[in-house]
Amino acid sequence: MGPATAAVLQLAALIGALALCYVPFGTYMAKVYSSDTHWRVERWIYKGIGADPDAEMRWPAYLRGVLAFSFVGVLFLYLLQRLQGVLPGSLGFSSVNPAQSFNTAVSFVTNTNWQSYYGEQTMGHVVQTAGLAVQNFVSAAVGIAVAVALVRGFARSRTGEIGNFWSDLVRGTVRVLVPVAAVAAVILVACGAIQNFSGIHEVGQFMGGSQQWNGGAVASQEAIKELGTNGGGYFNANSAHPFENPTPFTNLLEIFLILLIPFALTRTFGVMVGSVRQGYAILATMGAIWLGFTALMMWTEFAHHGPALQAAGGAMEGKEVRFGVGGSSIFAVATTLTSTGAVDSFHSSFTGLGGGITMLGMMLGEIAPGGTGSGLYGILVMAIIAVFIAGLMVGRTPEYLGKKIGSREIKLSAIYILITPALVLVFTAVSMALPTPPHSMLNPGAHGFSEVLYAFTSAANNNGSAFAGLNANTDWYNTMTGLAMLFGRFLPMVFVLALAGSLAEQRPVPATAGTLRTEKPLFTGLLVGAILIVTGLTYFPALALGPLAEGLAS
Repeated sequence: MGPATAAVLQLAALIGALALCYVPFGTYMAKVYSSDTHWRVERWIYKGIGADPDAEMRWPAYLRGVLAFSFVGVLFLYLLQRLQGVLPGSLGFSSVNPAQSFNTAVSFVTNTNWQSYYGEQTMGHVVQTAGLAVQNFVSAAVGIAVAVALVRGFARSRTGEIGNFWSDLVRGTVRVLVPVAAVAAVILVACGAIQNFSGIHEVGQFMGGSQQWNGGAVASQEAIKELGTNGGGYFNANSAHPFENPTPFTNLLEIFLILLIPFALTRTFGVMVGSVRQGYAILATMGAIWLGFTALMMWTEFAHHGPALQAAGGAMEGKEVRFGVGGSSIFAVATTLTSTGAVDSFHSSFTGLGGGITMLGMMLGEIAPGGTGSGLYGILVMAIIAVFIAGLMVGRTPEYLGKKIGSREIKLSAIYILITPALVLVFTAVSMALPTPPHSMLNPGAHGFSEVLYAFTSAANNNGSAFAGLNANTDWYNTMTGLAMLFGRFLPMVFVLALAGSLAEQRPVPATAGTLRTEKPLFTGLLVGAILIVTGLTYFPALALGPLAEGLAS
């Protein structure tokens, strides 16, 4: 069996597994967020934090809950790193310096999980488990909560109430993320991933020296980092490390975990708004873009230019031989079209066009299928833009799911889609214009520019993957990427929740003969076009200076 055939079979198996889980898991999540009952453990949590889970919130109160909880998370994680030197289980590591502590705290609370440090040489067991792993759960739950709040905005009428943040946060963690992650962690352990709290070991003799490895609760963190589209690795090599990702099967399992919740949330959306066909339309849009990007990535990486690539069966530089070109290509597209950021290969070593595909996936807003929650609310905002464009074409007021898209809704949507490109392009331009930041680039020319562009694209889109090559562990990049992550996470949430409140206040508009049928393939095509044109072309000049220039020159 050739490597290309093996890649196609892996892709087919992945699609089959996702299809089997789509209806039951998506319906289950809809029931979770629509239930009026509370589990006993949830009541204990509500009592501990002093929250009333049955009190409905308008969007400003919901937003205050999101921001307050996230601020406390940043503060706690920052202090945990600064105090690491005096904590038990620190493995002898000293406290993390202030700039890196700030960057890492912001990174994990914003579901970005950007890492400018070597995990196995910087963080002890307490910081890894009590700090980073906890944020892997709750940051993902925050994203799902915001998405569900927007869905309620479409489903409800003549009320400004969009649910209760604390209830959504706790239910998402207790009923969705913890059970699935626990099962996934057991499977990973059975397949060879490590799970312990051992110290540092010296291993073997290599060229007159030895290597040091420390253990850790790796399988449990690996499971939630993929399921919650977080991406931060226990080890610097991330999912290319055999302790995290031992076999081709676990590689495919991790890709499945990355895509499971974002795709299934379209079913949740359809059930909650009372039309599963609307969910299928959003699913078709996500699936078309994801499959298109995956096919294009495989083509660029399997293209044989020269005897070395022909002998290797593809562009194998920077890729794990355990996974090959096919597994690495599928993983790279999945992780950059979501907000995961985990990597099982060296993105900087992809072909010029292949590296551009990973960047473009993030630049689209990571909405195909996107992150846990952020993918759904991102594509729903784009759906509003698409129906607005359609309304302009036919000269009538646009409507979506029975709600009129007026000036307030379109302004909120327009600001949403402009925030991230502004952050990426401004931070990249400043970094290239100043004399010191370019010194962090490993490569000159177009590839070096791609390193910087990729870093801020990853940070502002809350992805967290690295193109590699860029020395991001400097005061400049730790601070600037930290700010990009903060603004890129919470500014869009402000406008999403404001949009949810505005929609929830409206009366439903009855469908007429002139209403755009948003559950039809025509709308799916319109939505795909709007995504590629409105968001994709925003970055075209920057892409032309980096990966496109490199790809065309090679």
